[in-house]
Amino acid sequence: MTDQNAEHDTIDVRTIPPRERHPQIFAKANGLAVGKSFVIVNDHDPRPLHYQLQAEYPGQFSWTYLEAGPDVWRVALGREAAA
Repeated sequence: MTDQNAEHDTIDVRTIPPRERHPQIFAKANGLAVGKSFVIVNDHDPRPLHYQLQAEYPGQFSWTYLEAGPDVWRVALGREAAA
């Protein structure tokens, strides 16, 4: 589990065209070392992304809400296990 108070790398998907969001997030997630994390910032709940991660990479990533709307969602996505 990652330290919630540690400085995190952040990807603000609000600035990324919608069709490019998931590919960029998956690329960043796949590049994480075990124990490392980054924060996703979005303007809506990224729950579908969470379901996709669970389906495609079961047990590999943690998902922790840091802020849950209504205007901004922040999620810490961490690498729990190697691929």
